[in-house]
Amino acid sequence: MRARYRIPLKTAVGITAFGAACIGYAAGVEARSFRLRRVSVPVLPPGMHPLRVLQISDIHMVSGQRKKQRWLRELAALRPDFVINTGDNLSDPEAVPEVLDALGPLMEYPGAYVFGSNDYYGPRLRNPAKYLAEKISGEHGLNGNPPVVGAVHNPWEGMRDAFDAAGWVGLSNTRGRIKLDGGQEIALTGLDDPHIKRDRYGEVAGGPEEDADFSLAVVHAPYLRVLDAFTADRYPLILAGHTHGGQLCVPFYGALVTNCDLDTDRVKGLSTHRAGGNESYLHVSAGCGTNRYTPVRFACPPESTLLTLLPRPS
Repeated sequence: MRARYRIPLKTAVGITAFGAACIGYAAGVEARSFRLRRVSVPVLPPGMHPLRVLQISDIHMVSGQRKKQRWLRELAALRPDFVINTGDNLSDPEAVPEVLDALGPLMEYPGAYVFGSNDYYGPRLRNPAKYLAEKISGEHGLNGNPPVVGAVHNPWEGMRDAFDAAGWVGLSNTRGRIKLDGGQEIALTGLDDPHIKRDRYGEVAGGPEEDADFSLAVVHAPYLRVLDAFTADRYPLILAGHTHGGQLCVPFYGALVTNCDLDTDRVKGLSTHRAGGNESYLHVSAGCGTNRYTPVRFACPPESTLLTLLPRPS
């Protein structure tokens, strides 16, 4: 007769309580534990004065998120030389005014932006296990899945118009420039979101602009085809977001997924990318928000990053 093995009641209760505590911490504590990452990158031409760049990403604003709004407003006290917004500002069609209010003080500084899929479309409830399935299959976003049908369209045009009115440069499949208070000119090349196949690299190909003091590349989702193109064109620095740093990570191990074809070792922070015999620095922001239907983070707190760009060795 086959023996029956049962989990003791106390053990089952303990496991359930531990799981509930983890979920409570992930939703009630860590998802609201905003912090600033500081990174130095040696990418400027020799002799150029260091520059401070504030990267904000994946805000995923939902109406009523007052603590997030206050924290974003306080970032203006850092007094960056310029701001780069790498997209996914929304997770609620009604939250555009709150995004603009939260970013208002930062919009007093020079800046540039790209949009992500969640700027264009409202979020949908999704089984988190699908992210693991997509990692195994290699089918991410619209690269392997059918186009979204019946999606809610966000009022992103008003957000774009407000950014433009503040002087921020839109970089959706185009180039632009920022002139800093010190007189330096920064050339930027950006793409629309590769996660939903809106990127058109052919429209911006050609590499850095020689008459600018510095050139960098900007995109929301760090898909390898985009990183390869930017790196082959010799951009010294690429800024991206989208990954949420993995969002739900395993302590002492790290992220399980990236929600794109980037490897998990580079899911957040500073790394390098090689393509076409060249090497670029890549910074991926873990972002400061979550999809409204999965408002949890574990071992991956929300963040923005202050990058100090330094002269490279001569």
